[in-house]
Order: sequence, then C-alpha cells, then structure tokens
Amino acid sequence: MSILIQNARIITAEQDYKADIYIERETITAIGANLPMKADRTIDAAGKLAIPGGIDVHTHLDMPFGGTVSSDGFVTGTRAAAFGGTTTLVDFAIQSKGTKMREALDLWWKKAEGKACIDYGLHMIVTDLPDAHLEDMNDMVRSGVSSFKLFMAYPGVLMVDDATIFKAMRKTAENGGLICMHAENGSAIDVIVKKAVAEGKRAPIYHALTRPTTAEAEAVNRAIALAEMAGVPVYIVHLSSHDALQKVAEARDRGLLTYAETCPQYLFLSIEDLERPNFEGAKFVFTPPLREKWHQDKLWDGLKTNNLQVVSTDHCPFCFKEQKEMGRDDFTKIPNGGPGIENRLQLLFEGGVNKKRISLNRWVEITSTTPAKMFGLYPRKGSIAVGSHADIVIWDPNAEHVISVKTHHMRVDYSMFEGFKVKGNAESVLSRGEVIIDKGTWRGRAGRGQFLKRDAFAGAWR
Repeated sequence: MSILIQNARIITAEQDYKADIYIERETITAIGANLPMKADRTIDAAGKLAIPGGIDVHTHLDMPFGGTVSSDGFVTGTRAAAFGGTTTLVDFAIQSKGTKMREALDLWWKKAEGKACIDYGLHMIVTDLPDAHLEDMNDMVRSGVSSFKLFMAYPGVLMVDDATIFKAMRKTAENGGLICMHAENGSAIDVIVKKAVAEGKRAPIYHALTRPTTAEAEAVNRAIALAEMAGVPVYIVHLSSHDALQKVAEARDRGLLTYAETCPQYLFLSIEDLERPNFEGAKFVFTPPLREKWHQDKLWDGLKTNNLQVVSTDHCPFCFKEQKEMGRDDFTKIPNGGPGIENRLQLLFEGGVNKKRISLNRWVEITSTTPAKMFGLYPRKGSIAVGSHADIVIWDPNAEHVISVKTHHMRVDYSMFEGFKVKGNAESVLSRGEVIIDKGTWRGRAGRGQFLKRDAFAGAWR
C-alpha cells in the first residue's frame, strides 16, 4: 500500500521544514514539496507535525518480579506504546543464573512472538558470567542483541559483583556491545533497608528513604571507573538524581564515552508522592526511587546540556490491587515498577516543548533519534528520510488531553500521572507504512511487530 502525507511540518533532530512524504510498502521513498505521486491513501497533515516514531529503549513487558509478573504483556504494552506515539521499543530478556543467555533470548522471543503490535528489540540482562559463558555475549551481538544490562542493586537476585561487570565490559571491547548499568550500591542499601524494617519503618516512603542519592552517585562513579579501565563506553539507565548526574557530567568533561537516560517519573514526580495516604504511595514504588522535587530542574538541565541523552520509561507496571498490595505491611514486598509507556511523548512535549525547556528538535532527539543511534537502529528508525522505515507520528500540537486511568490503554489500574493536563498528542501513527492509529482509533493488530536485529554500538554520539 502506498501513502502520501501532505502539508506536513516535518520535525527531525536536525530539521524543521514543510514537505510531503511518500511511502511505498514499509519505506519512505520520497520527500519534497507538492509531490506529484498518487497513492492508495492520502493523509492531510496541515497544522500538524510529522515526527519519527518514538523509540523507548527501556521497558519490562511480561517480566517476573517479586513473586508476580508485570501486568502489561507484549500485546497490551506495545498497543499502549503506539497510542502514545512510540513505534519501537527495546525490552529486556533476563538470564537465569546457571543458564546460557540463549535460553533467555529464546524465552523472550516466545513472549513476544505473535503478540507485539510494534517493532521491538531486546537487551540481555546478565546475572551470571563464568568464563565459560563469555562467548555467549558474542553470540548475542551476532543475534542482534547488542546491549547488556548489569545490576549493582538487588543482592541475591540480580546484582553482580565488580569483577563480573568488568569482565562483561572487557568483552564488549571485543564485540562492540554496549553495557547498560543499573547503578545503585545494593550492598549498602540492603543494610539500610534491614535496619529500617527492624525498626518498624515499613510504609512506602521508606523505599525512598533507604535508597539515598549518594548510593546512586557512588555506583554511577564506580561504573564509569570500571568502563574507563576496560576502555569501553557505558550507559547509565534511569538516572534519578543530581548527585548521579554530576558524576556523568564530570566523566563526559574528561572525554569519556559516558551516556545516561532519565525517565518521565523523575522529571515530573517527587518523593512527596510516596507519602500519599491509604497506601497510595505504593503506586510510586520503583527503583531508583523518587527524589526531592529540586532534582527535577537539575535533570531538565542535564537534557539541555546533553549530559542526559535519552528519556525512556522503565515501564514495568503492577496493578495497585492484588500486586502492589502484596507489600501493604512491608515496603520491601511492594513490586518495583510503574506504568508510563503511553505517556512519554505527551509529558515531554508539555513539560519540555510547551514550557520552553527544550526545542522541538531536541524533543525528537531524546525520544527517537538518539535512542536509535545508541542502540543500533539508525537510520532504519529514528529519522524521517528516504530509505528509512515509515515509522511516522502525525502529532497534533494543539490537542488537549488529560492523562488518566479512565482513558489510557495500559493494562494497569492506575496512572502515575493521573489528572496531568497536556497539550499535544499523537493523532495518527504509522509503523512501517501501516496506519496503526488512525485519528485516535486502533487499526493495528497483535503480532505485526517484528524483532529488530540491532547493530553493534558505534560510539559516535557525545
């Protein structure tokens, strides 16, 4: 099927101009003023923006955690992402201890096969790396899984020691992979948590009070030092605090290939949300935790100065009823995670573009183009250019919307951003040339999303 998008104001990371876009099958084949082509369908985008589909490189769909499983699987999660203007995501396969990474990859392929509504890639979470399994990392890169997440937190579950991190980093120096670090000092935090519980401090607020910003900053600094010793880049996931951001900025000032993402929750929510009465604070239990409100401005500054390059969601929803309530009497038993896959572009447009904190180009850069470049998808994804996949969002900058559980498409019984008023929303969404959201109506189907083999990290973005 051919599609002609007319009268569009095209916004990319570098450009802002008016033109028509012609699409044949899955690909953009022509861009120009007043294109003469006839198409099977014409979309009039007058007064709207045409942007590359959003790319969320940090999601957890159908993920086991704390005795339960995240409430969005690959059908509902990818469908909700599309409604929010995201056309590609990169989820996490989790290696079980004592197993090979290929087993985890096969399992996550089965979770997504026949279900994903948009295109997806996978990172590999490494929990066990004896020398005999180092070759697994090369196998993953050859399979298009070119990034690896390691944890400095969650001792006894996901956390690995510095030697394992260093070995993994040295291996990526050979195969071109990228190490993604969950950076918190899990061992110290564990001591603080046990003391708090013993003292009867069990409300949701203590999830934040037992995970200080210094524990994040120390781990970020240690991850950067290990990467420097290994001579490789490092990517810090879900950075939440000014203390941690300073460590990233210092490393980048020294010329190190250090990168970091933050998430909407850290830009718009604060530790005060964990103090909501009637256990409502449990809705905001995720890791790293929410910080004092003043950190928000520091993170926005990080986005302006490019010390933060990406905004992802860390979407890992658990229903308040039945799941979050597992920890009603003990914050350590509250499943860690929150929903946000549908709201990323809306929030960043409202809080960033409309509030004049970032430009339109920067909005596209941090939500689509840089994620595509960092994670081996560019120029297939993250751009509106001839030859790129026709992943295009027709964005109405004047559409007013109230974020609410009543209207969202995520399979979770609350919204972290309930009642937030935003101006600007996805009107229509194309994924590889197929209109999957048509003026707010779902036209896609489960299983149409394709697994994306990603290229190795290129290391060209600073």
